[in-house]
Amino acid sequence: MKNYFYFAALTLGMAIISCTKNEILKSEEQLLRISYTSKTDNTERDYFLYLPKGYDQNSDKKWPVIMFLHGDGERGNGKDELDYTLIHGPLYETWIQKRDLPFIMIVPQMHMFGRDTLGISYIDNRSLDWIPKRLAKGIPERPNIFSSDQPMSGAIAAETIPGSIRTDAGWDNQEDDLMEMIDRTLKEYQADVKRVYLSGLSYGGAGTWFVASKNPKRFAAICPIVGWGHPDLMDSIAAHKIPVWEFAGGRDQGIEYYYAGLNKLEKLGHRNIRFTIHEDMGHDTWRRVYGGEDIYNWFLEYSKE
Repeated sequence: MKNYFYFAALTLGMAIISCTKNEILKSEEQLLRISYTSKTDNTERDYFLYLPKGYDQNSDKKWPVIMFLHGDGERGNGKDELDYTLIHGPLYETWIQKRDLPFIMIVPQMHMFGRDTLGISYIDNRSLDWIPKRLAKGIPERPNIFSSDQPMSGAIAAETIPGSIRTDAGWDNQEDDLMEMIDRTLKEYQADVKRVYLSGLSYGGAGTWFVASKNPKRFAAICPIVGWGHPDLMDSIAAHKIPVWEFAGGRDQGIEYYYAGLNKLEKLGHRNIRFTIHEDMGHDTWRRVYGGEDIYNWFLEYSKE
């Protein structure tokens, strides 16, 4: 009888240990390249699709989705230049820094739209050496945040902003491609249609405002970083009460233009708005924001009804 209880207890203990190990040892994250034909110019291109740790372990689980729109300097042909999109943003955090963020991520690359013919130094002089490498063991050192010579000075809100809601070289010209990527992800992967989030930096911040405005029923929350939104884009965002968290750098030029769109949202009765200014930061405020925890936790607070 003593032996019986001993072996029963041993078997139960081993079962508990096995269960615990299965819970701890999540399936590995995956970075896929998905091919598509762009409606912008009918060329074949790729975008990144990131599947988080644990994705393969539960076929019934629906994962939240972040679409990330990069900035001006990471444009490219969507093929051998696609890796430039690894330099900044949430995909850098998960794939390069190996952070366990529980999101499927869609990371496309913006077309050049002639920006490589204008003598822009950070495009013309860029190198494949700039692309961070995922290490077999450990993680690479994070790059230094570049400094700004601009003083910290409280910005006075501008009543108007330069430009219109459309651009010659921005993400607004790839809206159809972006929405098809989201639709394909929702159809072919374990993605939660109620928890699709949109975020981008600089050009991608402006693109976040535009795409959300034109597709307000699709996004549970948006986070544009160092990219202002045109006031004329705000009606649909306010009408659908999309939660907004905008970030800017206090030392960044153009900080005064961020207020016009946000004030328009409030004028329209939208109250679920956050605006955070990192007074000590320049245009690369995104490094601190994506490198932290706050926006990921904030996204997960929201789900479409």
